[in-house]
Amino acid sequence: MPSTRLFVARLAGCAVFDAQGDRLGRVRDVVVVYRQVDAPRVVGLVVEIAGRRRVFVSIGRVTSVSSGQVITNGLITVRRFEQRASETRILAEVLGRRVTLGDGSGDAVVEDVAIEEFGPGEWQVSQFFVRRPKTSPSPFAKGATLFVKWEDVRERTRGGQSQSAAQLIQTYSDLLPPDLASTMLDLPPERMLEVAAELPDERLADVLQEMPESSAADVLIGLGDERAADVLDAMEPDDAADLIGQLPDERREALLQLMEPDEADDVRMLLQYSPDTAGGLMTTEPIILSSDATVAEGLALIRRHELAPALGAAICVTLPPFEPPTGRFLGIVHFQRMLRYPPHERLGSLLDTTTEPVHADTSAAEVSRILASYNLVQVPVVDANRRLVGVVTIDDVLDRLLPDDWRSSDSDALSTPPRTAQVTLGTGAVPLPRQRIGRRVGDGSTR
Repeated sequence: MPSTRLFVARLAGCAVFDAQGDRLGRVRDVVVVYRQVDAPRVVGLVVEIAGRRRVFVSIGRVTSVSSGQVITNGLITVRRFEQRASETRILAEVLGRRVTLGDGSGDAVVEDVAIEEFGPGEWQVSQFFVRRPKTSPSPFAKGATLFVKWEDVRERTRGGQSQSAAQLIQTYSDLLPPDLASTMLDLPPERMLEVAAELPDERLADVLQEMPESSAADVLIGLGDERAADVLDAMEPDDAADLIGQLPDERREALLQLMEPDEADDVRMLLQYSPDTAGGLMTTEPIILSSDATVAEGLALIRRHELAPALGAAICVTLPPFEPPTGRFLGIVHFQRMLRYPPHERLGSLLDTTTEPVHADTSAAEVSRILASYNLVQVPVVDANRRLVGVVTIDDVLDRLLPDDWRSSDSDALSTPPRTAQVTLGTGAVPLPRQRIGRRVGDGSTR
């Protein structure tokens, strides 16, 4: 019977099911162990289950792979995956690696890796899909590709040369920013910086906003000053202020000097406030219009694709000027109320006078109480002269209220009960033992 061969980049993202057909999660990587003579042996998969937790599934637990689906016998541990020193992750560490071809024709870069089943529950690396360096100066030219057996290449990393992250980024192109942030945090520090360096500014800005501030600051420090300033320009002002506030004073001022003046001014203003106040939580980019603006004008601004949903929940109405700090704050108009009136209706006649703004020095706890008490998505923030300086949205408050490690699926405040963890995915809930020991295939150890 012919052996089964799979390419790891195509396996990434495939759904994982148990024997009863209940979905457990998705494949995020393949773990191998290098051996002295034979090809690297596959020992398991990294699978993302509920809560963005990444767990290890022994390759011996995989019963079949077909039509983009991985079937297991359902016996998996839900302890967070921790990579061992002897292990290598193909997507995170092998793709983009430079290799030397055994026929003497030069170097190439690994774009995919094939694994092959050579016995029941026994898999190993069989082939590399590689690309040679391009020979044309044209920016549209690409090097030739070819398949080579594992034994016909020699893997190496040149001193001072970074491993290409382009192929890894393509593999993760369908991930939402929070998921990509979680994935990057699982990478080795050097690899995480390589991935960050390859991401476009807008994409990296979205990802950094989803990371813990300390981790995001480490990534920012690893970028050059000009690139870091471009990324900060692409971030929301409040997130940029939180991040730049983690840096030493000298680096902070250097980046502010390189940022766009308007963006830098917003960040400087936010840095003046304590993090635990409305001023420290707010964003300086709400929708602001005059009282003479119409419902049609307001809805047109809310329809903008790049606008966060929480900011689109209401429009702030002020006297000119209409950039924070604005003229005197008049009130807000809720999105739902605008839908009940004709397009030509003036916003000044639809003001919600019951929603009082908070002052910039109001405590974060008081802002949270106001949002909860009155079922608000955002609350305006004014200065001592009742000029609008920003709004605090519900997501800003949640970031402050949740524990510092809430993004980690191992956070005590968000974790499942200690004896069992119930994975609710697919068509049913699968209770899985939290401390179950699974036999490791290939190296005789256990998870």
